[in-house]
Amino acid sequence: MAFRKFVDREGHEWEVRPRSRSEWDLEPAGVNPGKARSVASPGYEKDPYELSKEELQLLLDQARPPKARQIKNPFGD
Repeated sequence: MAFRKFVDREGHEWEVRPRSRSEWDLEPAGVNPGKARSVASPGYEKDPYELSKEELQLLLDQARPPKARQIKNPFGD
């Protein structure tokens, strides 16, 4: 299955992968050094191929990068 690709304003390539009807993943593609991000899908469109590059850029701008995982110290320090 092919995923929708787009290039952001910095020239990095991204793949839009629908995870569910309400959530999409933005995965770096090619030589993109960015990290994968999850976004809420726009309520007015369920197909990433129907969105313009500007709309996809807005989704990327609103996406939050994954948080660093907090690991509890087993020694209590």
